[in-house]
Amino acid sequence: MEKLKFALVGCGSIGKRHVAVLDAEEQAEVVAICDQDEAKVAALSELYDTLPYYTSYEQMLDEVEADIIVIATPHALHAPMAIQAANKKFNVLVEKPMALSLQDCHAMNEAAYKNEVKLWVVKQNRYNVPVKLTKEAIDQGRLGKIFMIKCDILWNRYQGYYDDSVWRGSIEKEGGALFTQASHFIDLLIWWCGDVIEAKGKMETQNHNIETEDSGIVTLKFNSGALGSLVWTTCVFNKNYEGSITIVGERGTIKIGGKYLNKIEFWEVEGFPLQEGIEFSDKPNAYGKYQGTSSNHDKVVKAIIGQVNRERKDTVDGFEGMKSVAAIEMIYNQLRNNESA
Repeated sequence: MEKLKFALVGCGSIGKRHVAVLDAEEQAEVVAICDQDEAKVAALSELYDTLPYYTSYEQMLDEVEADIIVIATPHALHAPMAIQAANKKFNVLVEKPMALSLQDCHAMNEAAYKNEVKLWVVKQNRYNVPVKLTKEAIDQGRLGKIFMIKCDILWNRYQGYYDDSVWRGSIEKEGGALFTQASHFIDLLIWWCGDVIEAKGKMETQNHNIETEDSGIVTLKFNSGALGSLVWTTCVFNKNYEGSITIVGERGTIKIGGKYLNKIEFWEVEGFPLQEGIEFSDKPNAYGKYQGTSSNHDKVVKAIIGQVNRERKDTVDGFEGMKSVAAIEMIYNQLRNNESA
């Protein structure tokens, strides 16, 4: 079977993870990488046996022979870069968030449709074992009606995390903590409970010198009828404390926790007990030249390869990926309107 050829733009921490995952995947080949910082992209190229690299995205798109362009750049660049790639007839895999506005998401999907290419969004937490088991229980109706869902994202980001970046903490370039820290969590809330139709709450910048908020609390209403709460902060002292989701249903209660939504902390579902011997503990991933925190980016890549080979359908396309952007945009619009009222 011929390998799928990938080219990547954005050689920061998440871009390095993508290159490592693709390098370790037998059915994938990285054919080029790109970053405007030549020192950064050259160092990554050297690590992977002088991988071809570019400092111009436009030049890479003009010259590279690839099946898929991976976009791992700062958030505000996702939409224009994805549209550029689609217009050059490349399939596109874009990191979260898909974009910083629903309008941009629509433009990305339109470009993919017009050029008859695929557009995927990275939603790796959908492949976590506890998340998949919970989705299975919901899809089979095991929980009955979902009454409430509670999500807590209580993390630490020190000031240097923002100071060392030209885009983090910027409303225009990053968007806010909901896009950066909460995006994957919001995706799961929607995946399980439906689209967000109401949002009310409060957000503030409490402990950082940044434009965006670093803390917030909202109540949510989903089109399934479920009520939700979302609490997020990057102000936790010293280190991340918790990222968790609790579901209260008619016939069951589930709490997923751990540092990466990788543990089931409570499971009481009528007639649907957990199987014995399931491994939930987090294990840091090692992809050849890269070792890091827990990630299922390898599963995202395998799912895409499986779809291209017509073996799988569990990918997240641009229409699915835009749902979390729509919810975040609604939340921010509501909260910022409250602030200005």
